[in-house]
Amino acid sequence: MLADKLRPFLERYNEISKLLSEPNISTDIEKMTALSKEQSSLEDIYQVSTLYLNTLNSIEENKNLLGDPELGDLAKDEIKELQNLIIELENKIKILLIPKDPNDEKNIFLEIRAGTGGDEAALFVGDLFSAYIRYADARGWKFEVVGQSEGSAGGFKEIIVLIKGKGAYSRLKFEGGTHRVQRVPETESQGRVHTSAVTVAIMPEVEDSEIEINMNDLRIDVMRSSGHGGQSVNTTDSAVRITHIPTGIVVTNQDGKSQHKNKEAAMKVLKARLYEKQEQERLEKEVSERKNQVGTGDRSGRIRTYNFPQNRISDHRINLTLYRLDAIMAAGLFDEIIDPLIAHNQAEALTEAGL
Repeated sequence: MLADKLRPFLERYNEISKLLSEPNISTDIEKMTALSKEQSSLEDIYQVSTLYLNTLNSIEENKNLLGDPELGDLAKDEIKELQNLIIELENKIKILLIPKDPNDEKNIFLEIRAGTGGDEAALFVGDLFSAYIRYADARGWKFEVVGQSEGSAGGFKEIIVLIKGKGAYSRLKFEGGTHRVQRVPETESQGRVHTSAVTVAIMPEVEDSEIEINMNDLRIDVMRSSGHGGQSVNTTDSAVRITHIPTGIVVTNQDGKSQHKNKEAAMKVLKARLYEKQEQERLEKEVSERKNQVGTGDRSGRIRTYNFPQNRISDHRINLTLYRLDAIMAAGLFDEIIDPLIAHNQAEALTEAGL
């Protein structure tokens, strides 16, 4: 029975409530923080489960009144309403019982790179970046650009931004992959549609305790910053390039005015990339459905197409097509794509879990 599956969650939630009221816990900040975080993660399943069990009890109470000449009809109507509520609650509970991705509540590094298409790809990196920032603003998330390389005709060859906010990873984790764009470039005099591609990677921000880096495995180079950035950017050795020798991963940062700031930002990105690599290797061993996000940056392995002449955006993983590309890009309305992706993923997870 579903009710039996819920009792361990309710018992653990109540156990944590008792522990948090004990004097020895209230003086142990680390323990109290860990318990509070665990209880918070159980809050949704606790509330829905409590309502579900109370509703089952109400149904049984009303069944006992069916033979009452005065209350029988009322009880019958009440049972019908409660049974509809039970169906709704069971659907919610099944989703809550899906094992949670431990990264779901984390901040993320959003990395967008130009792939096939030259200047047009770099321009679309800039457009896609702006649309994601509008989406972040709408959800009340904060963001900070931690690395960028500008395109020769505008846009970016690459841009990395740290997005901070509740559920940032859970909402954006399906954005990783190759995004294809079809549109007429401003420099195209004959109106021909140009196809280019950019790649998106979504990497959770990593705590120091989650990834260990041996400093002997790093080569750190400092150099003068190049490109735009103000008076001081080209006059001091503030740019930092960190190479992780065992994996060959290279991170460069020059956006801060000081070498210290740039090194700190580069280390955060390096940790995120190493963590993502580690996670992908683990998932591949478990025959995970998630593939390498970035790939080669060409037109193969695309997850989404943005067709501007037709005002069409298509997500190829779930065969979703919307003819409102202009509105989605202008206002960052990515929920219209993200919500169906999440629903599809939940349906697959429910099938695998046999719920």
